[in-house]
Amino acid sequence: MEQTDLRYLKSLAKQYPTVAAAATEIINLQAILSLPKGTEHFITDIHGEYDQFQHVLKNGSGAIKRKIEDEFGNAISQAEKKSIATLIYYPEQKMEQVIKTEENMEDWYRVTLYRLIRICKGASSKYTRSKVRKALPKDFAYVIEELLTGRPDVSDQEAYYNEIIHSVIRTGRAAELVVAFCNLIRRLVVDHLHVVGDIFDRGPYPNLIMDTLMSHHSVDIQWGNHDISWMGAAAGNQALICNVIRISAKYGNLNLLEDGYGINLVPLARLAMNRYDKDPCSCFKLDYREEEYDVRDAMLDEKMHKAIAIMQFKLEGQMIVGHPEFGMENRLLLDKIDPAAGTVLIEGKKYPLRDLNFPTIDWEHPYELSVDEADVMERLTAAFLNCEKLQRQVRFLFTKGSLYHVYNGNLLYHGCVPLNEDGSFTKVNIYGTEYAGKALYDVLESYARKGYYAIDPEEKKKGSDILWFIWENKNSPVFGKDKMTTFERYFVAEKATHVEPKNPYYRLLEKEEIVNAILAEFGLSGQEAHIVNGHIPIEAKKGESPVKCGGKLLIIDGGFSKVYQPKTGIAGYTLIYNSYGLVLAAHEPFESVEKAVSDGNDIVSHTILVQHVVRRKTVADTDNGKVMRENIRDLENLLQAYRLSEKVNSARKLKFHTED
Repeated sequence: MEQTDLRYLKSLAKQYPTVAAAATEIINLQAILSLPKGTEHFITDIHGEYDQFQHVLKNGSGAIKRKIEDEFGNAISQAEKKSIATLIYYPEQKMEQVIKTEENMEDWYRVTLYRLIRICKGASSKYTRSKVRKALPKDFAYVIEELLTGRPDVSDQEAYYNEIIHSVIRTGRAAELVVAFCNLIRRLVVDHLHVVGDIFDRGPYPNLIMDTLMSHHSVDIQWGNHDISWMGAAAGNQALICNVIRISAKYGNLNLLEDGYGINLVPLARLAMNRYDKDPCSCFKLDYREEEYDVRDAMLDEKMHKAIAIMQFKLEGQMIVGHPEFGMENRLLLDKIDPAAGTVLIEGKKYPLRDLNFPTIDWEHPYELSVDEADVMERLTAAFLNCEKLQRQVRFLFTKGSLYHVYNGNLLYHGCVPLNEDGSFTKVNIYGTEYAGKALYDVLESYARKGYYAIDPEEKKKGSDILWFIWENKNSPVFGKDKMTTFERYFVAEKATHVEPKNPYYRLLEKEEIVNAILAEFGLSGQEAHIVNGHIPIEAKKGESPVKCGGKLLIIDGGFSKVYQPKTGIAGYTLIYNSYGLVLAAHEPFESVEKAVSDGNDIVSHTILVQHVVRRKTVADTDNGKVMRENIRDLENLLQAYRLSEKVNSARKLKFHTED
């Protein structure tokens, strides 16, 4: 036996010091491998839509309904199934409604608890008792465990079982127990959540979504370009700070920064009023929701919108000039403005400007911040760097997130793998070295982490600048377009200048050899390997399908954001991967939590793809299963060493007694 193996076995022996201990753990792990794999839930492009996100999370994209159907079939009515589903989604709110309308609460509690126990038993059947026990709420751990493991159908236990429920009702704890069961069912039905990018921007409550994710039992996140923007802003990148504020202003969400994160925007407001007081800022109209926005703020917000946009264009220009290797010189547009003629030169052609008021631009040095802009920028940077809540959430994104993730045979990423027209991986220059494919993702992620965590100022600056590169460079995996035409959309009426051509990736998705090459680049192969992709909204109303390449690639952005829903025709796609296969669902817009509780209204979901596996997946087929099998092999080697040692010791004893 090699020395390293011997040292490892000695270390393992400290944890399992006897034959019995090692054998018991082997039996335990081997049994776990035979359990069905846990259900995975994939969701992407949430864009601050907290209510819809919460509802899809609570119903598990229909997984709760399927569990209720599996348990009860035709034994109860559709209305009763609908009612119990709503209770599981929103137990506290539903309980308030029931208490107001139900005449005999004791009977309701008894029937409801028996039904919840049955659903919970079904949901917990794919887990070990130890894992279920860890998920139990502290206040009811003993009671719930007894109810889940008890046998009311056995005469010796029937009275005991019924008395537990009776005592819970009699002591006034039934409502709390109902809520506890509902929360536990949701926890057990979906084992793991994947968020495939873009939590932030457009919608009003990404901060609440982040709070929810941070309390989730098991989650990973693949960074989207909008997440990267906020991560870079939290790292102190000034161009991205401007971008975060600009997008918040555009969608009428500045209160998110002020109230949600406590970031002081008064210096920006003062600058906007001083510099743009008489400016109608007609090119900077807001895309707000009437029911959620105070229109009295619109005039000031539009001025702030313009002020921060001009600052962003200046700072981005500085970034482009400082990094010629980024290849973005065609995005230097402020110096292409002819203020006398009122035109701008874009890609060799002159276009009239819709707005000619640029009071902070020095035409000799168009990319320099004015004195008052520089002061505002310094204050905003300090506010972002010192915002404890934002910093805590961004640290969570770095801890639980990555640019891509390989998980149980699937490849997850937001955006695209940059490709050339011939389908080969694009080589991208990052600080003097070319990278392509998986290596490009890895180096960008490494620099992104340095941009936030590095102590060395030079390394931190390089990483911070890469965060901006990831946000909008044509070779960024999470952007995937030839250019970002923000300037043109504000200042140029000609629609042709607004076009953002997509990377060839999006034209090659139906080619199996391309998709297989991407999977192979990340170490995956076979018919059951898939790419799960976000970022580009699928226009279902035009007949576009999220299912590409015969089901090998699934683009599950379908318009979660309300801004996109008129274009896409739906309210997003989500994906479930359970032990039987993949279920892709298309969702219609969610009306409100109040409607869901009062009327039992649910998100109407249409299952558009079901891919069954050849054989039901077990834990043995998962990434965790591979680790367990390796652990079993190590334990079997330890067991063999113990038994060999026993034989040697027995032989020595025999020799001693014979000589004696």
